[in-house]
Amino acid sequence: MVTCESLGKYTANADSEDERLYQFLQAKGLSVSFQVWDDENVDWDVFSAIIIKSPWDYFDKIAAFYAWLDKLEALGKKVLNPVKTLRWNADKIYFKDLVRQGVQVVPTCWLNKGSRFEAGPVFEQLQTDKIIVKPRVSGGAKNTFAITREAAAAHTGKINALLQEENFLAQPFLEEIKSKGEWSFIFFGGEYSHAVLKTAKPGDFRVQHYLGGAVHTPAPPAALLATAQHLANSFAAECLYARVDGVEQQGELVLMELELLEPFLFLSMAEGATARYYEALQQLLK
Repeated sequence: MVTCESLGKYTANADSEDERLYQFLQAKGLSVSFQVWDDENVDWDVFSAIIIKSPWDYFDKIAAFYAWLDKLEALGKKVLNPVKTLRWNADKIYFKDLVRQGVQVVPTCWLNKGSRFEAGPVFEQLQTDKIIVKPRVSGGAKNTFAITREAAAAHTGKINALLQEENFLAQPFLEEIKSKGEWSFIFFGGEYSHAVLKTAKPGDFRVQHYLGGAVHTPAPPAALLATAQHLANSFAAECLYARVDGVEQQGELVLMELELLEPFLFLSMAEGATARYYEALQQLLK
């Protein structure tokens, strides 16, 4: 089970999902260990399967992460989720593939490395008065800005400095995140397991639990679940796990992110979720 050197802030306000999963798999008779993905002393060739669980610093070391994936691929190791899926999912440019296949994704303006951020055209393209700007390769709300038209000038210098280092994207701020919350639908082996609804703390827009967001477990609307299942069927057919994140707009699911790399799985929020994870793992280990 792949982890990172320090889970750090990401474990705040969260249960110890990795440890609970480790204990469960051991109790089922599997020989399991945690390994840090960028530890050069690890001999990856000795493992029969490599489960990607919490390499939560990959976006800070993306070149090294891609090189590590290349190494696993060259060794011919069984990696869950598959290397080709991880590589594709690491960069949010994959949104373009989804749109080409008719998926309703949050409208996105691409800000290429080395370019200049000009707020006016971005607001016009997205037809909104408030936007979110974040890196294309990102996690944990790192370098994420919520910007109104009036306050855009105050953020331009910082964004332009960051644009010299990496690619960014801009999207409209969806008020539904504050008013309704963000859904996460979790699938194991392509089968639906459970869903949670994440809401931000008062005065914030970030729904991550380690940033003070709350997690609820209402029954998801059938139409939203059907869309999430279609996405899992279409893009996560060979995956041990998948998480579909989105918001409800006019009764439909608008995709925020298709999480196939290292999502938190909210295993403690649904009875039997860990067992369903194990059953999907067993099928893929055959």
